[in-house]
Amino acid sequence: MPEGDSVFRTAAQLHQALAGRRLTAAELRVPAHATAELTGRQVLDVTPRGKHLLTRLEGGLTLHTHLRMDGRWHIYRGGERWSGGPAHQIRAVLGTEECTAVGYRLPVVRLLRTADEDEAVGHLGPDLLGPHWQDGGPEEALRRLAGAPERPAGEALLDQRNLAGIGNVYAAELCFLAGVTPWTPFGELPAPERLVALAHRLLQVNRMRPGHITTGEPRPDRSHWVYGRAGQPCRRCGSMIRTARQGAAPRQRVAFWCPSCQRGPGPDGAEPR
Repeated sequence: MPEGDSVFRTAAQLHQALAGRRLTAAELRVPAHATAELTGRQVLDVTPRGKHLLTRLEGGLTLHTHLRMDGRWHIYRGGERWSGGPAHQIRAVLGTEECTAVGYRLPVVRLLRTADEDEAVGHLGPDLLGPHWQDGGPEEALRRLAGAPERPAGEALLDQRNLAGIGNVYAAELCFLAGVTPWTPFGELPAPERLVALAHRLLQVNRMRPGHITTGEPRPDRSHWVYGRAGQPCRRCGSMIRTARQGAAPRQRVAFWCPSCQRGPGPDGAEPR
């Protein structure tokens, strides 16, 4: 599932391509909205909310989409061949005179009134990349996270109801940078406010570039500390990076950690070292 910075970048690209222009072609290829008539409406803006995309249209309508694991939006100029996948995978088409945005494999395509957007995103915690993050966002995120002090840090960070935008990459990297295993109870973190501030800083610096760089090294083989590096040596101590499943199905994720640099319980519930 894309991280919040990837969704932010997708929203920025869609906004640049569509906002302020009228739709000359529009199709929602899902049963619930197959007959919706959007052609002629102006696109007002495309706004990210955590990992959700809200495309607001003239007339008080919002197209709510979510990428999850496989969904993608592609933007094509006039006459350019659509190449994001076979036609049967297309779920949404938003075209203007200048370009066409095509949504492939979108698991969520929902048309709702703009006034009812909270039905789709009202459950989310503070948005790490939202424009109002500094207006109480860190404090509210900490309040929500502290509400379940016994919950493993990795699971707590991934819960979009606590704070919106963190995916598996950042959950693993944040735990490493905090020096705790993903199974450490959140209430036992030594400085949780620093972890929240670091989450915001990492997504902020990566929001307009690919790669989710956490090490400061832009090279793909050097960009992460632990994520995706199972069986490889830790960049700090040389110990082998380990991996295990965390959480309950269907939200189970793969966790990555260094057994030497990160203190706390492991996946077997062993006592902290």
